[in-house]
Amino acid sequence: MTEAERSALMALAGELADAAGTAALHHFRTADLGADSKLSDAFDPVTAADREAEDAMRAILRQQRPNDAVLGEEMGHQPGSSGLTWVLDPVDGTRGFLAGTPTWGVLVAVSDATGPLYGIIDQPYIGERFMGGFGTARMRGPRGETKLATRPARPLAEAILLTTYPELGTAEETRAFHNVAARARLTRYGMDCYAYALIAAGQIDLVIEADLQPHDIHAPIAVIEAAGGIVTDWRGGPARNGGRVIAAANRAVHAEALDLLAPAGD
Repeated sequence: MTEAERSALMALAGELADAAGTAALHHFRTADLGADSKLSDAFDPVTAADREAEDAMRAILRQQRPNDAVLGEEMGHQPGSSGLTWVLDPVDGTRGFLAGTPTWGVLVAVSDATGPLYGIIDQPYIGERFMGGFGTARMRGPRGETKLATRPARPLAEAILLTTYPELGTAEETRAFHNVAARARLTRYGMDCYAYALIAAGQIDLVIEADLQPHDIHAPIAVIEAAGGIVTDWRGGPARNGGRVIAAANRAVHAEALDLLAPAGD
C-alpha cells in the first residue's frame, strides 16, 4: 500500500467518524430519545442514533469505496472484493448514551485479513478523537493535538484497571476478572470504549472485558497498538474476533494480568 493510499484511508476514516458523530449528537441528551431492545429476555438497547450514524457511514462508503467490505454493528456484513473491510460501531456504549454519559464513542477501523490497520475512537460530545495505525498514534481534543503513548511498565499492584460491567459474562469470567481487580490499585466501571482510549493516552494500565464482537475491538486494537500497547484474548492470542479481551499499556503488566486470567481463558 502506498503512502498516498494510506493517507486516503486515514482521511476517509475521519470523514466517517465525523458523519457518525454528527448523526449521534442530534439525539444525545434529548428528552425524547427512546430505545428498542435487540433481545427479548434482556435489555440490549439500540436507538435511532445507532441506526442513523451507521447509515451515514455506509452511505459514504458506498460512494467512495464500493468495493470494500463493511462490517457494522447494526446492519451486519456487506462483502467486498478489495481485501479491505471497514469495521464500524456507530455508538459503542449505547447504555451510556442513554444515560447521558460521555463514555460512548464512534468506532471506525479499516482492516485486512491480518486484522486492524488503522482505527479511530471518537467521542464527539467532548471533542476528543484518538487515532492510530499506519505509523501514527495521536489524539485531538480541546487542548489541541498530541502524540499518543501508553504508560511504561509498573506492577499490577500499582495499576489502574477499567471495564464496563462488574459482571463480565459467565460466573467463571467474572471470578477471573475480580482476581485481577483484587490485585490492582484502582478499578473503575462503566467506561465503554473510552476506557481503551485512556490506555492509548497513557492514563491507565489495563482494560479487561468479555463477550465482545469484532466491531467492539478493531478500532481499539489499532489505536492501542499504535500507541505502544498490546491487545490480546485471554490466552494471549489475537483479539480481532472479539470474545474475551485484555488490553494493556505494556507487555509487563499484560503478562502479570494474563497469568491470573489464563485459567478462565482455557
